[in-house]
Amino acid sequence: MGFLVRPGWVALTAVVVLFAVACFTLLAPWQFRRNDEKRARNDAVRTSFELPPQPIESMPADGPEWRQVVLTGGYLAEAEVVARLRTVQGEPAFEVLTPMRLASGDAVLVDRGYLRAATGRGAGGRGNQIPDYAAPPQGEVTVVGRLRRDEGTTGGRPPVTDGGRLQVYTIDAATVAQATDISGGLRPGYVPLNAEQPGVLGALPLPQLDAGPHLSYALQWLAFGTMALVGWVLVVRRELTDRAAAGADQHREHG
Repeated sequence: MGFLVRPGWVALTAVVVLFAVACFTLLAPWQFRRNDEKRARNDAVRTSFELPPQPIESMPADGPEWRQVVLTGGYLAEAEVVARLRTVQGEPAFEVLTPMRLASGDAVLVDRGYLRAATGRGAGGRGNQIPDYAAPPQGEVTVVGRLRRDEGTTGGRPPVTDGGRLQVYTIDAATVAQATDISGGLRPGYVPLNAEQPGVLGALPLPQLDAGPHLSYALQWLAFGTMALVGWVLVVRRELTDRAAAGADQHREHG
């Protein structure tokens, strides 16, 4: 087995071991986690159809995500922003975010839905521009949507103004509150509107209720890691067999 300490064999062994360790400890677990996340999301969406909408004031700020909620209040059109660089059903889009002041006095970020990008010339040159769209209704309205958690920030990329509209790179209540200076701030999270609600534009589609290929990918990574180790063992056995045969031939020649 002394040949295993030769540079070529050491390199081969290191590559095989590192690949197998990555498969077993990083790649396969990552796909298992993605599968669990998708299943949890799908269960939450299905549950949202079974339970009646609840007043948002009765729901905690951190969830449960996808639960249907009722909001009663007035849109704050002066604090409206647009989320840029979005994708809806595989095509570029913008999402219109309009805070709503509830009857309780709290403010909630409402996602009024998406707009398909229009081609035009903006501040940065030719590219996708925000089309004209309807303003939110005035006065008190009651709307129904689903709770979503903030997407978080995007590496500190600040909001920009283009085409006369304030635009953000991520849907995050704290970011919108800071950019628009809303009195009292915004409740964490946001609420995409259901279809046919007052002020809705293009209602955002719900996610597909399937777990996707993550489980099969996880099993494939486990198989790849196992195959790498088994292949290494077979190569070593073949090397030992060849060396034993070569030694036997030399013994016969000198015998």
